[in-house]
Amino acid sequence: MTQEFTIQQMSFETGLTSYTLRYYEKIGLILDVPRAGSSHRRYDASHLEWIRFLKQLKATGMPLADMKTFAQLRREGPSSAKQRRQMLENHRRVMLLQMNQLQESLDVVDMKIERHKKTESKLGHPNLSN
Repeated sequence: MTQEFTIQQMSFETGLTSYTLRYYEKIGLILDVPRAGSSHRRYDASHLEWIRFLKQLKATGMPLADMKTFAQLRREGPSSAKQRRQMLENHRRVMLLQMNQLQESLDVVDMKIERHKKTESKLGHPNLSN
């Protein structure tokens, strides 16, 4: 028997609210969630894996519209594998650009921190980070 999750359990497992899970169903990101006799949702391990992947896409800045397109392609099965790969490759390029921009910003902040440390030491202020 496969493990089933209520919406509250899925919320706990994924960190998404029940509202967000319902919304993802409503807009077609999550499909085919069976219902128990009480009409309560019953997610399974495949839903958990998919929702965790959606969370990663969202966390890395993929627009919701692109996530919906990816979900639709996924439903089309293996015939859409090339399109899904291309989408992920494009998203990866965007992520790398963002990472480079963040690294440049971090480098500037690090430089400023070092400049302030030098200024502090010239003024004779003790290093407060001890």
